[in-house]
Amino acid sequence: MKLSLKLSPPSIQQKTCLMLGVYEGGHLTPAAKEVDKATKGLISKLLAEGRMLGKVGEYLPLFHLANTGFEHILLIGCGKQTQMSPTGFRKIMVGACKSLSATQTKSVTCYLTQLDVGDKPLAWKVRQLTEAAYEGLYCFDLFKTEKKSAPLKEFILALPDSGSKIPKACEQALAEGLAIANGAILTKNLANTPSNICTPTFIAEQAKALGKQYASVKVKILNEDEMRKLGMGAILAVSQGSAEQAKLICLEYKGGPKSQAPVALVGKGITFDTGGNSLKTPDNMVGMKYDMCGAATVIGTIKAAAELKLPINVVGIIPTVENMPGGSAYKPEDILTSLSGLTIEVISTDAEGRLILCDALTYCERFKPDVVIDIATLTGAVVIALGVHATGLLTNHEPLAKDLLKAGLESNDRAWQLPLWDEYQEQIKSPFADIANTGGRSAGTITAACFLSRFTKKFHWAHLDVAGTAAIMGGTSERLATGRPVPMLTQFLIDRVKS
Repeated sequence: MKLSLKLSPPSIQQKTCLMLGVYEGGHLTPAAKEVDKATKGLISKLLAEGRMLGKVGEYLPLFHLANTGFEHILLIGCGKQTQMSPTGFRKIMVGACKSLSATQTKSVTCYLTQLDVGDKPLAWKVRQLTEAAYEGLYCFDLFKTEKKSAPLKEFILALPDSGSKIPKACEQALAEGLAIANGAILTKNLANTPSNICTPTFIAEQAKALGKQYASVKVKILNEDEMRKLGMGAILAVSQGSAEQAKLICLEYKGGPKSQAPVALVGKGITFDTGGNSLKTPDNMVGMKYDMCGAATVIGTIKAAAELKLPINVVGIIPTVENMPGGSAYKPEDILTSLSGLTIEVISTDAEGRLILCDALTYCERFKPDVVIDIATLTGAVVIALGVHATGLLTNHEPLAKDLLKAGLESNDRAWQLPLWDEYQEQIKSPFADIANTGGRSAGTITAACFLSRFTKKFHWAHLDVAGTAAIMGGTSERLATGRPVPMLTQFLIDRVKS
């Protein structure tokens, strides 16, 4: 599908599907008013008849309108005109695109750029609509015997005709939106792939493919023998129950000068999590292929940065293993020696994500990073605390927290900061080792971050717990990766370039 910008009045776009907004109370957007006039009040008549109320989630397709040249119009409910939020704006576009899946539409011209979203500028709307269009049209049917056809070839975002040229800010917003959408699609495809295919070796191969696609990306893969020589006892302990070999994947995107300290992104890559010997129940095991969403996010974000050719250096570190039970698997009360030298008492083998991350965080030190951000589907507790709307954020550096929160708001991929107070560290004390790998149910998201903080003393670090936002995991038929937090992290990198 080709997505582009155009300055074009709706009255001349008759051989395409026109996406037009309708507010509650029968209020029309400027483009809808123009088409209403061209159709001699047809839209107003339909609204007056109650065919559509303008509520969010309502869609009214109209085909081959009599006595007009319009072949296809899609009226989109936009809710109350004065209450359009950034999240609501994106939701409207995603829903509108999903509604197209039942049609054989080949060309769309969208006029939702005319919607008022508080003080958000036109360029912001262009980027959000671009990302939302790809989100709404996304389909993962790789393993379906019947594939969904994708007839849509052209998607045009129509801009208000305020001059003869498309504003440069809108062109840049389109480029950013396309790069973020492509990064998110790669992230989603990796995460949605089942674990019998998406193994640690498979993820390593995808990282290598990214390195071949972009000359600015260099890839290095460490195997278990190399990790053993380094002393990565935590990663190797998690891996030892599986027939799959662990990998430590290192991606370096070099867009900035050599002297520039990189941003390090560390992604949890548990390709399947049974809980190990602390075995999960069958119901809780469904969805555990998504325990590598952090790893997928790192790959997707580096793809977006490379596509945009951002003048910044980024290092991606991905520890990836499979967590399985068995005779050779690690056990509760085992004591491990991490790469840092700190010893860890295993309380639960189902708290494995923090074990692979701690060695990866220590490994980051050799790159002398400016900041380090880890991304992990780490705790169910964050879903209890924040639901599925906000990513949990914890940090040892408040300026980094502010930058990430700002990037989340700008990208509409939001986070919420939780405390990382010293008092919580008491919960992860061990009588036999330097630290325990879990602190119990109370404040589970915070104590998990407390554990990771023990390995981040040498740099500014933030932890993103995406267990509630990276994938929809509820039920057998409602499972799908979201691509988050690729938008937030890409915006964070863009902001650093501009600052």
